[in-house]
Amino acid sequence: MLSETLVGALKPYSIGEKLRALRLKKSMGLVELGRHTALSAALLSKLERGKLYPTLPTLLKIAMVYGVGLEYFFTDERHRHVVAVVRKKDRHRFPERPGTTDISYFFESLDYPATDKKLSAYQADFQPIAKEKLKPHSHAGVELICVIKGTLNMRIGADEYQLESGDSIYFDSIQQHTYQRQGVQPCSAIVVTAP
Repeated sequence: MLSETLVGALKPYSIGEKLRALRLKKSMGLVELGRHTALSAALLSKLERGKLYPTLPTLLKIAMVYGVGLEYFFTDERHRHVVAVVRKKDRHRFPERPGTTDISYFFESLDYPATDKKLSAYQADFQPIAKEKLKPHSHAGVELICVIKGTLNMRIGADEYQLESGDSIYFDSIQQHTYQRQGVQPCSAIVVTAP
């Protein structure tokens, strides 16, 4: 149990409100966030409502899912970072959907230390998966994909596109869409999303 002094010192940071805002911005439910972090939905709910304060390792697990650094929660708004460097060795790899064997892609956040971001950038490595096992998804905003290596098949709404290395595509991501690697060669892309 935290002392009144510590609670008073933590309150101005509004950590719970920031956690909730990030989750809603990503259109993610508590159960889905729990799958990504291995934390219970009940615990996550208490953190968001300010009933509990997270430990730093717990907060870091959540921050990595959202692609933000710990400083996002503790930096004074007037001193937010304008430059954020992410070293390849420091990136973390996450499956598109944890807890399943049918994974279309793995992703790594390219901008997680940046605060007050206007966009989110990822490197995605697409996996071989049968077309019938693809799970269409959508999210608010827009998306830009630039294929770095390989061939990527995309379905956006009712339309299908094939992108080769060097090709890019921009679309309204509220439309249902899927990604599928073509062939046996590795396929990766830079994916940028913006609200």
